[in-house]
Amino acid sequence: MSDVSIRSARPDELAAVGALTLRAYQADDYFANGVPSSYGASLADARSRYEQAELLVAVDAGDRLLGTVTIAQVGTRYTEICRAGELEFRMLAVDPGARRRGVGEALIMAVLDRAREAGHCAVVLGCQERLPALRRMYERLGFQRAPERDWDPVPDVHLLAYSIAV
Repeated sequence: MSDVSIRSARPDELAAVGALTLRAYQADDYFANGVPSSYGASLADARSRYEQAELLVAVDAGDRLLGTVTIAQVGTRYTEICRAGELEFRMLAVDPGARRRGVGEALIMAVLDRAREAGHCAVVLGCQERLPALRRMYERLGFQRAPERDWDPVPDVHLLAYSIAV
């Protein structure tokens, strides 16, 4: 993980960030089992996330994009389960060729650092039920299930809520 750095996305790389996000979700077969393919346009739209939330990227020593995450404040377009005093992250994506290098964990740790720096009490997220490896990573990092916040954005797609105090 020493060759991975986290920074804010730059305007000139937003198309590449969007493409990486979509590619990562496709690699996980995210659009199976009821997720509408139209969600792909949201994943590819890094410009909106850059303008309306905080968009972080993970890069290697050569500044090659490895992953990304969107951080949203309560009451903004990109929050789904966030409450007052919390920060929510969404659209965590690691390029399939960069997996198993700690990129996802580095992005999550950056989110937790941002939350602490801003004085938030917790970080929350939603995760598709059928992604057990991702859920295990969240739990290993200390996230706890918040089943009272689980929800179904569309029929047949169940999102599990997680929270961690910061």
